[in-house]
Amino acid sequence: MTAYEWAWAVWALMFVVVEGLALHDRRRGGTLSEAVWFVFSIKAKGRAWQFRRFVLVAFLAWLSMHFLTGMWV
Repeated sequence: MTAYEWAWAVWALMFVVVEGLALHDRRRGGTLSEAVWFVFSIKAKGRAWQFRRFVLVAFLAWLSMHFLTGMWV
């Protein structure tokens, strides 16, 4: 494995550990989903928040297509 592959494997393992700890913690706000909802103000209203949500959707659309097709490297 290359250094990059090791780094991604460690990153994935860290994600699993942090997400697992957050799921077992009774306080809210620790999971990745909750952090994204907070940063992009999913429940807020107004144009500024709509723009943030648009950026999130555009990024997720790009990421999905990138993973599926390998385009836009």
